[in-house]
Amino acid sequence: MKGLEERKKLILAMEYVARQVNDESVFEEWLVLGVADGDVEYGDLEKVEAAEGYVEDEESFAEIMQTFLNVMANAKKSGGLYCGGVVSK
Repeated sequence: MKGLEERKKLILAMEYVARQVNDESVFEEWLVLGVADGDVEYGDLEKVEAAEGYVEDEESFAEIMQTFLNVMANAKKSGGLYCGGVVSK
C-alpha cells in the first residue's frame, strides 16, 4: 500500500510526542484511542515494524491522527508538554 512507511514513522512520532503530555488525564485519551501502552517502546523512533498494526486501514489511521490532534489541543489548554525537565509555555 502507498504511504505505509510514512504512516509508520508518523505513528512512532505521534507516540513519542503524546508521551510528553504533562496532564495524565489528557494523555489517557491517547492510550485508549491512539497507541496502546506497550505497543511501541518509549522513545523508539526507528523500529517502524512496531507501528504496523496501526497503519494499513486508512480510516483507522485517520482516526488515530484525529485523536493525536485532540490530545495536543487539550494538552495546550491543560499543562502543555513536559520533556527533558522543561515544561512548555
